Amino acid sequence: MALKVWLDDKLVDEADAKISAFDHGVLYGDGVFEGIRVYNGRIFELEAHIKRLYESAKVIRLDVPMSKSKLISAVEKTVEANGVIDGYIRLVMTRGVGTLGLNPFICEGGRLFIIADNIQLYPEELYEKGMKVISATTVRNHPLALPPQVKSLNYLNSILAKIEALDNDVPEAIMYNHEGYVAEATADNVFIVKNGVIYTPPVEAGALEGITRGVVIKLAREEKLEVVEKNLTRCDLYICDEFFLTGTAAEVIGIVEIDGRVIGDGKPGPYTRLLRKKFFRYAHRK
Repeated sequence: MALKVWLDDKLVDEADAKISAFDHGVLYGDGVFEGIRVYNGRIFELEAHIKRLYESAKVIRLDVPMSKSKLISAVEKTVEANGVIDGYIRLVMTRGVGTLGLNPFICEGGRLFIIADNIQLYPEELYEKGMKVISATTVRNHPLALPPQVKSLNYLNSILAKIEALDNDVPEAIMYNHEGYVAEATADNVFIVKNGVIYTPPVEAGALEGITRGVVIKLAREEKLEVVEKNLTRCDLYICDEFFLTGTAAEVIGIVEIDGRVIGDGKPGPYTRLLRKKFFRYAHRK
C-alpha cells in the first residue's frame, strides 16, 4: 500500500507529496517540526506536541494555517490512513515559497505536511547493555541565536555533533553550551543520577523542553524520586552514578560510558531501569 501523506489540507499519495525548491524550508531550514510516537494505535502526548509546534511557530513568526483542533484531526487521519499501530509521525510546517532572498514576509504562505510511518529504533541490545557516547566539540547554538525551545527545521548544529559521534563509532554525542554546561544530546535530553538524586539540565542551558523529558520527570516524582533541574558540567557526567537519555525515538536509554569513562558499574542502573519500565507502561496504556 502506497504511503499517504497529509499535504496542506488533504491526504495525497507519497509520490504527490511535493513542495517547491523555492520553499524557504528547503532553502534556509525556515520552519518548525514535531516528531511524535504512536503506541498501540494511540498518538502519544499529541496535544502537548501540537502546543509546542504552535509555540515554536510563534517565536519565529510563522503562521500555522489551521486551528489546533483541525491540526490534531489531520494528524489522526494520517495515522489512520496508513494503518500505523506502533510508529512515528513527522509533522512539518515550512515558511513556504519565496525568493532566493532571506525575507520571510514575501513567502506565499506556509506548507504543512504530515508523515506517519514506521520508525527505526535503537536495537534492543543497547537498552539492555547501555550505550556509549562522546562529548561533542560542536557547541550548542547560543540561546540568543536560536532559543532551544524552538524545534526548528535547521538541525545542522545537531547534525555536526552527530557526525562526531559516528566518526567515533558511537551513536550519540553530548553537546555543551557556550559556558561549558551540558545542553543535551544531538536529539535527546540528558539525565544523571548522583547520590539518589536525579539531575537534568534546565531549558536555559540549551536543552529542548522535551515531551518525553517532561513525562519522565512526572513519572519519577510519582515514585517520590527527587528531580532537580540544574547546570551540569562534563565532570558531573564523568562521576555520576547513572546516566540516561530521553527522547521521542530513544524513550529512556541508559548511558554506560562517556569519553572512555565508565558510568557506575558499566550497566544501566536501577533508576534508569525503573524509569524505562514506568515509561513503557505509561506509553502503552490503553
